[in-house]
Amino acid sequence: MSLQNTRFGPERIAEMLSQGKNIFFCGIGGIHMSSLAHIAALMGCTVSGSDRNRSPLTERLEGEGVKIYYSHNAENIQGAQIFVYTVAISPDNPEYLAAVEKGIPTVSRADFLGFVMAGYKNRVGFSGSHGKSTCVSMAAHIFTETGMDPTVISGAEYAGMGGAYRIGAERDFIFESCEYMDNFLSFCPNLAVILNIEFDHGDYFADINAVRASFASYARLSLAAGGKVLANGDDASTQLALEGVEHVKFGLGEGNDYRAVEITADCGKPVFTLICPDGERYRIALPVAGEHNVYNALAAFAALDICGGNREKAAAAFSSFMGAKRRMEFKKEVGGAKIFEDYAHHPTEITATIRAAKTAQGGRVVCVFQPHTYSRTAELLEDFATSLSAADKVYLLPIYSARETDTLGMSSELLASKIPGAYAAKGFEELAEILRGELREGDTLLVTGAGDVIKLTALL
Repeated sequence: MSLQNTRFGPERIAEMLSQGKNIFFCGIGGIHMSSLAHIAALMGCTVSGSDRNRSPLTERLEGEGVKIYYSHNAENIQGAQIFVYTVAISPDNPEYLAAVEKGIPTVSRADFLGFVMAGYKNRVGFSGSHGKSTCVSMAAHIFTETGMDPTVISGAEYAGMGGAYRIGAERDFIFESCEYMDNFLSFCPNLAVILNIEFDHGDYFADINAVRASFASYARLSLAAGGKVLANGDDASTQLALEGVEHVKFGLGEGNDYRAVEITADCGKPVFTLICPDGERYRIALPVAGEHNVYNALAAFAALDICGGNREKAAAAFSSFMGAKRRMEFKKEVGGAKIFEDYAHHPTEITATIRAAKTAQGGRVVCVFQPHTYSRTAELLEDFATSLSAADKVYLLPIYSARETDTLGMSSELLASKIPGAYAAKGFEELAEILRGELREGDTLLVTGAGDVIKLTALL
């Protein structure tokens, strides 16, 4: 069981801050929480927090003077006047319980992010089952390169920003909108972007209809604020969710407002012509592989255009995009095999990653996958087996439990039994030894998953 999101809204949170600016972030090492902690410090707040593990994100905050505790204890919140938490923590977290007992206002991460963005003119929220972090990074890149100086909060680090956030001017705010636990319903977008909709997060959503209803509510948030909705016109699930909801469309089909046509490839990387609603055309070359990145580029460009950015400069800027961290990120070469890390943890993402690797790299694709949560593995077991089977060789690590315990009888061994030739390793050391004997010249090794799978790369 997880904690729920609060829905205080920007005005109430501003009132809380007027009573005291000593903020404690529980789970401060998270990719979003660390960004919010940094922003809170820039707002003049006294910031402290806790996390289980030290990381480059927490060390960066410590370098900025933030006090961080590497354990969860009630005494850590001494002096706190606002307690910001991630819904990933347990309801029996001692710091959370102490905050409640002391009457300290407790605010969910999503609610606090909604407060932070409220003062910006353009609030561009990229949502979708897949591609959010890459699309936010793309948008951050082209907005910045065209001189728009955006403030950005992403779910992945991007080298062009030097991290997962960027502090810019107070006009354009670009952020990642996640549907899990209805997080994005705490935000206040006036350009709600929907990249795609699939079933995921079976520990929260009952079925695909519940997921679609959540995205429809997110879209209506933007319309209620006098804003717009930008959505994938080729994605049938998205179009079902937005029936009766006015929106601008992007995609490859003729019915879209922003279209990609004349798609070719240069060394496996997409090159295409983008057609704007008024008929203007721009040639775009992407340095990242995969048709899914054509859709990401369309969404990022359309968002910039709607916000009044320079089309010509934006089109040219895509060629210098460096790719988000852990999104087909090249790490090193071992024995002639190229090793890439990717965050893919859903069957559709795995399919796209394997396809992109085969297109861009050629040769044999060896995929290591660490399933993420028992509930997702159970709900999508057959789909995982199908998507992973596209690789030439598959190795699995034990399921990364995250916030869950195994009550479903799920295991990597069960998944491996459904994939021809797959092997479920007992742990990192065993798999690293196997791979050192397996990999050969010309291979591409994909290290995939949303957990701590990247520990494997260091062992190779």
